[in-house]
Amino acid sequence: MGIIFRQPAMAKCRPSQKWPIPDWTPESTKWQAVGIDLCPPMLLSAAKLATGKDSYVLADVQDMRFLRDGAFDLAVSYLNQCDLPDFEANSREVFRVLKPGGRFIIANLHPMRSAVGGWLKAEDGAKLHVILDRYFDEGGRRWKMLGVDFTNFHRTLSTYIRAYRQAGFAIEEIIEPTPEAGDLERFPELDDELRVPNFMIVVLGKPAIAILD
Repeated sequence: MGIIFRQPAMAKCRPSQKWPIPDWTPESTKWQAVGIDLCPPMLLSAAKLATGKDSYVLADVQDMRFLRDGAFDLAVSYLNQCDLPDFEANSREVFRVLKPGGRFIIANLHPMRSAVGGWLKAEDGAKLHVILDRYFDEGGRRWKMLGVDFTNFHRTLSTYIRAYRQAGFAIEEIIEPTPEAGDLERFPELDDELRVPNFMIVVLGKPAIAILD
């Protein structure tokens, strides 16, 4: 799902975070949010948690012409761009609807994990190391989870970064998150994420002043 925020005033920042992430609570009156997805069940689930300051639209984030230019302060893409045939179009559209100085925060599959490969395991099932193959072979990947067939798209890190810059964004930070100690106590199976990154977070900024070539 893609979520974009409009704020009449600068949103309250959560502790230890330097980016303006809205305080997403019913008590907050400083933001309005629009959630966009092509999956009706996803929208129905989100609507059940609605606070009155958010709305949800069945639409394609690769073409958001129904939104006006420069209308939003912040956009969030959560495990969405890896599912898009044309993530470049999505990046351009988000740049268009953001205000100058706005930010686009993307949580995505790490390119190392979206390439072909998996864990090489010992006879007892212990994970030895990850097999990484066909990293530069970009395109669709078919896979199955919980008995359901999926298609997502693998791109190299350089492809993502190049597209963000071509869309006009400045790259502020790239984060490869790992579990914290408390997470591992609750979910010990996540210990492999201390060895291999599964996800990445990219923080992009729309320049406050247009940069002319």
